[in-house]
Amino acid sequence: MANHIQAIRGMHDVLPDQAPLWQYAEQVIREVLGAYGYNEIRTPIVEKTELFKRSIGEVTDIVEKEMYTFDDRNGDSLTLRPEGTAGCLRACLEHGLLANQAHRLWYYGPMYRHERPQKGRYRQFYQLGVETYGMAGPDIDAELILIMHRLWQRLGIREKIRLEINSLGTIAERTAYRESLVGYFKTHLDQLDADSLRRLETNPLRILDTKNPAMKAVVSGAPALMDYLGEASRAHFDGFRQILDDLGVAYEINMRLVRGLDYYCNTVFEWVTDELGSQGTVCAGGRYDGLIEQLGGKASHAVGFAMGIERVLALVESLADVPVSRTVDAYLIRVGERAERVGMRFAESLRSEVPELKLQVHCGGGSFKNQFKKADKSGAEFAVILGDDEVSRGEIAVKPLRLENVAETSQASMSERQAVDFFRQRYGKK
Repeated sequence: MANHIQAIRGMHDVLPDQAPLWQYAEQVIREVLGAYGYNEIRTPIVEKTELFKRSIGEVTDIVEKEMYTFDDRNGDSLTLRPEGTAGCLRACLEHGLLANQAHRLWYYGPMYRHERPQKGRYRQFYQLGVETYGMAGPDIDAELILIMHRLWQRLGIREKIRLEINSLGTIAERTAYRESLVGYFKTHLDQLDADSLRRLETNPLRILDTKNPAMKAVVSGAPALMDYLGEASRAHFDGFRQILDDLGVAYEINMRLVRGLDYYCNTVFEWVTDELGSQGTVCAGGRYDGLIEQLGGKASHAVGFAMGIERVLALVESLADVPVSRTVDAYLIRVGERAERVGMRFAESLRSEVPELKLQVHCGGGSFKNQFKKADKSGAEFAVILGDDEVSRGEIAVKPLRLENVAETSQASMSERQAVDFFRQRYGKK
């Protein structure tokens, strides 16, 4: 038995029969973000380790346990990006994009964390990230919610996902709340699990987000952050909610919703589902006004979110009817020496005149029967048949292959010009 090299645990291949679903979701994402005037930014998957230590924080699970970090040949410490916000902000600062400017940006690609692989949680996983800079009001917070709301509708999964929102207030308000929270939990140390005891000294707000059912009672008795918010923070949250109410976007206020990173402030939100087991968070984000200054920039405003692509695809895949486009529209069968030469020329002409058509040409020879089987297996709607007899008559045969073409069940012979017109009418731009 051959000793085949396998993929790294938690890093998966996307096979050809799976790729159309990814392409469909990616196309919808591009269209929705384009409709809101957002611009794509592409950043490296490797950054200096210092970037993530300064943005995420050295005393976090991500930095301490999950990052893929290594020294390159120059002795520099580099890290495969565990998230996209830091790299996006680094690029904007480096290229001077934030000098008294407002930006709406998005990025898409793989992220890396050394976690225990399970359904919906991988070591290489794909994220859509959206970041906005230079806008202070609750309207831009709400716009991000509207983008996701529209995206869920376009993908057909809105009913599978619910929106939870909260406010973390300003850094100062959260600091005061943190002191009160630590004081409360220290009086209940015997009820805290190991993770919570560790977080008590590093990130006590994360205790509120525990998934341990045994912690439910002690967490429910903890002080509420909302009680520590000042007038401006409350007004921001109320304005955010008012926009969602005006536009009929349903949400739940989750007083225990926090984000795992210290740079978040004011609005935070999560889109969650009950259909993916423990990995129920599909999209999460919020406002992080303090991070720009933390990375060396001039203090400004920022709000964004990250969406897990694999989790979204799992929800889309569960739909009864997923509108995934065909990989092949037409399959060209060539039988005979002359047909092979003429067929290749015709295929290139057809692609030039109908660029939207997905045309696959049979290569490698074989009998008509064998080629026809492969045409059917390709999933194409039509077989385009060219033999030496057709070449001598100056004709091309077109035969429907799918049941949805019941009105066109018979094979039709036509000229090359007629064939081009036939496929342009069916697949060309309207």
